[in-house]
Amino acid sequence: MPRVVRLKSFAKVNLGLEVLGLRQDGYHELRTLFQSVNLADDLELRLRRREGIVVECDHPLVPKDDRNLAAKAAVALKRFAQAKGGVHIKLRKRIPVGGGLGGGSGNAAAVLMALDRMWKLGLGITGLLPLARRLGADVPYFLFGGTSLGVARGDELYPLRRQLRAHFVLVTPDVSVSTAAVFRRVDTRLTPRENGNTIFRFISSDLEGQPQYRLLTNELEEAALEEAPVLRDQVKKIRSLLVREGAELTALSGSGSTYFGLFQDSSRAARAREALRARGHRALQVRALTLDRYRRFFERALA
Repeated sequence: MPRVVRLKSFAKVNLGLEVLGLRQDGYHELRTLFQSVNLADDLELRLRRREGIVVECDHPLVPKDDRNLAAKAAVALKRFAQAKGGVHIKLRKRIPVGGGLGGGSGNAAAVLMALDRMWKLGLGITGLLPLARRLGADVPYFLFGGTSLGVARGDELYPLRRQLRAHFVLVTPDVSVSTAAVFRRVDTRLTPRENGNTIFRFISSDLEGQPQYRLLTNELEEAALEEAPVLRDQVKKIRSLLVREGAELTALSGSGSTYFGLFQDSSRAARAREALRARGHRALQVRALTLDRYRRFFERALA
């Protein structure tokens, strides 16, 4: 079996997010549109004869003990497979930490897929899904990637027939937002409903070949801006600049704090990125990854 595997772990944005109510299991019933982008962390997994999961990371805010989601993934799969020996996980962070881009969840999914191959378990995506769901609501999505509808906790995935091809400008303010606190604020004014309509209306327009991005909203955004008032003024200026440069959709990703603009034209995205940087913002230009392209990255890395 391979002793060392190196692979990338990609980020995501939430193109839209609806909160429908509280579930009996304590989670929220969600409707969300996930989209992979080509911003990625670098992972190296090395099998060890000695027992134990060791995490090495270059980012000071990322835990290196059993709180790390990549380590939790390795422990869960090792226990499930009754594998012998240990794993050394080396992680180089490029995805902003705590920005709502799914860095930790993507790391966990990448570890599951890598160790499935390294230990020759043959579980594949279908076999790994139950473990991924137990690790976190976003982890299952990163087994699939691309443009996908997430329902239930966001962990029941339906890849869209029309995969998005677009460019994004990501802006990550130096502000921390607590996801739990954001959901608590949402709960105070939450009116349970059977289903959302904005995401499904967008999917219908997309199938007709005329995607209406203005239909999409993030129902966590207002609560996040209330939780971190200093973020509100920054977001107002960021949104204004992105719209001025031609963004078709602007929104917070997940519970934040990363804000993004979606562009069909790469040159317009580049102008927006440079204008934001000139104003002191940390701005990156990335592109969407389709489902096929996302899977090919992993297939090549794990071949």
